[in-house]
Amino acid sequence: MSKGLTLYNTLTRTKEAFSPIDPDNVRMYVCGPTVYDYAHIGNARPVIVFDVLYRLLRHLYGVGHVTYVRNITDVDDKINARAARDYPDLPLNEAIRKVTHTPEAQYKADAKALGCLEPDVEPRATEHLDEMREIIERLIKRGAAYVAEDHVLFSVHSMDKLPHVPRYGSLARRSLDEMLAGARVDVAPYKRDPMDFVLWKPSKDGLPGWPSPGGIEGLGRPGWHIECSAMAWKHLIKAFDTRIKCDESERNVFDIHGGGIDLVFPHHENEIAQSCCAFETQQMAKVWMHNGFLQVEGEKMSKSLGNFITISELLETEKFGGRRWPGEVVRLAMLKTHYRQPIDWTVRALEEAEANLKAWHGAEGIAETGDAAAPSAAVVESFADDLNAAEAIVELHRLRKAGEVETLAANLRFLGLFNPTVFAREEGAVAVAPEVRERVETLINARREARVGKNWAESDRIRDELAAMGVTLKDNKDGTTTWEVTR
Repeated sequence: MSKGLTLYNTLTRTKEAFSPIDPDNVRMYVCGPTVYDYAHIGNARPVIVFDVLYRLLRHLYGVGHVTYVRNITDVDDKINARAARDYPDLPLNEAIRKVTHTPEAQYKADAKALGCLEPDVEPRATEHLDEMREIIERLIKRGAAYVAEDHVLFSVHSMDKLPHVPRYGSLARRSLDEMLAGARVDVAPYKRDPMDFVLWKPSKDGLPGWPSPGGIEGLGRPGWHIECSAMAWKHLIKAFDTRIKCDESERNVFDIHGGGIDLVFPHHENEIAQSCCAFETQQMAKVWMHNGFLQVEGEKMSKSLGNFITISELLETEKFGGRRWPGEVVRLAMLKTHYRQPIDWTVRALEEAEANLKAWHGAEGIAETGDAAAPSAAVVESFADDLNAAEAIVELHRLRKAGEVETLAANLRFLGLFNPTVFAREEGAVAVAPEVRERVETLINARREARVGKNWAESDRIRDELAAMGVTLKDNKDGTTTWEVTR
């Protein structure tokens, strides 16, 4: 490959050449779901984005040299309350498993349907209470945390006095006053400063909990931020302690931390604060990556607007656009918008992605290709430029037109988009040149928009144009339109 991997680092606000701490052990952590309810389509974006990065890293550094950790958050007030209410006679972790089993199983099924590989490690927060308590004890010992009224709180201003740690707010690029003004801060008399945040809190009102750190009597539960610090530390630092080759200053640092843009502050800012102070380091991760927001048909997604859509609804029901959408279509529609940009989730975007997939899978002989071919350099280089899909899509079109089906299939496999079962050429269909097929799909999409707008004259004109091309349309009861070449 002629160009190296470059990634946009939220910490520095620049695109940087990626240089792993140890090329034999590339490590990435991505914040996963809170498994209280089913994941929505906004949650699908980081799943797809970081799966593509994972595939790219494996291609560049070798399958056995990349570790991808994506956590499951199963410590949550709502989960705890439901576990105590519905399973009062079960041990806490067992009760939580009962409550979270179905949402977690659906999330994993959704990720698989979207063409995503399983992470190497998928830790649950409830399995890492020992690591959370150990980090909290370290913070108390260093003077970065304090106990007050059965809470343990992180002292934000303590970072000004501790050596070898970053400034609080370095990721969000905000001053303390700006963060205080923009945050939903819990006002509590036991806090030394309004910006101090909870590392551990007591379990009251009959809610279940775990033995507390800091000499606190009684049960409690961890705060949200400490969970990810503990899981990342265990699986990307402790697990590699004896085999990582690096400078001592990077001993407690891993390569990439990812998530949605909404996590920059306070979640990721607080992760950095507590991890760096606990392990006396300037960094938690070298590169911080964040995907942009998602809206639906130009509006913010919300249950009150009636446009809240779960991944499973998109894949398995006719809620959006009056039909079900294959996982590969959803995946390609996500990738067509650069991951750092906001994405407008529309039926038209899905239709365009589907037309592309049908064109690529319509290439003669693609279903019979093997999996030995490697992805082309142009596709790898496109995604190596901060996961930019634009040039890769151009290359896929070029390969189809050139009839290079082995390489086309290899690229589709590499990107998690290969599914000849769904997009294969129909048996007995008349062969259609790829450029003609693309023109037909474009006209059908334009006709569909005309019909939605009740522009019947334009709809008829497009039908006539297609007829002149030798194409017969069939408008189905479910609102879709299929076509065939007139025999």
